Amino acid sequence: MGPSITPTAEADLALAVPAVTPDAGTSEVRKAGFEVRLANFTGPFDLLLGLISKHKLDITEVALATVTDEFIKYIRRLQELGEDWALDEASEFLVIAATLLDLKAARLLPAGEVEDAEDIALLEARDLLFARLLQYKAFKQIAGILGGTLDEEARRYPRQVALEGHFAALLPELVWRHTPEQFAELAAKALKPKDSAPAEVGLDHLHAPPVSVKEQAEIMGYRLKLGAPLSFQALIADAETTLVVVARFLALLEMFRDRVVAFEQPGPLAELTVRWTGDDAGWDSSSLIEEYGPEAGAGNGDDVSE
Repeated sequence: MGPSITPTAEADLALAVPAVTPDAGTSEVRKAGFEVRLANFTGPFDLLLGLISKHKLDITEVALATVTDEFIKYIRRLQELGEDWALDEASEFLVIAATLLDLKAARLLPAGEVEDAEDIALLEARDLLFARLLQYKAFKQIAGILGGTLDEEARRYPRQVALEGHFAALLPELVWRHTPEQFAELAAKALKPKDSAPAEVGLDHLHAPPVSVKEQAEIMGYRLKLGAPLSFQALIADAETTLVVVARFLALLEMFRDRVVAFEQPGPLAELTVRWTGDDAGWDSSSLIEEYGPEAGAGNGDDVSE
């Protein structure tokens, strides 16, 4: 790690773009790239990031404002020389600079108990920076591999001439074992239209067992006759299927019509409480006349089914 830098010495940090005259052309500026020159570091910007990621350089020793100003000067120098600056290069610099700024702020904040979510996010900036640096390094390596492959493959061309006679003689003789009629049969089989999909899909194989409303009324009547009012949620707590829930609700409506139960609900969408109000011995579920079964119109519907 380099020597420590005092706040007064930080103002003396200098970042410089390589001195290139307009006559030298833009290729030298682009080739040299953005270089950083500090009191404790001199080299490309990528190397600076690598040292920070390896803990060989303290982030608090880097003047990020000066780095940003010099990068802007670097972009303007390219524009003055007539070359369009790369948007991806500027975007990459902004992302890394913002991450470095968060990391530096987290390092300079006084240590103590952290409760604010924003402070926690700042303390995690180091891990975020390292992850981005590793991702940046991986992309650069892959870009180099792809670039080398493109350069190598660009010098290869497919063979455009016919095969030499002595190589053609080595090829086995092609023997036709099928007649034109057999090929026609194979083509007809391959091009034969598939069987059309059925117009209707039967549901006979899907069966939901019917649920008797009378049986569910008998179950709830027995529970309510014990004396304590029960909520509707308690009455359907042991319901295994939605059909059972529907059947018990219909049974409650029938029992309410027979005036053997009363409902209490403090407000809209509030919990529904059911209380027994009938004669314990004078009512049973057999007195219900069901109207909800699939065969109710025939007079013998006694269940609920899909």
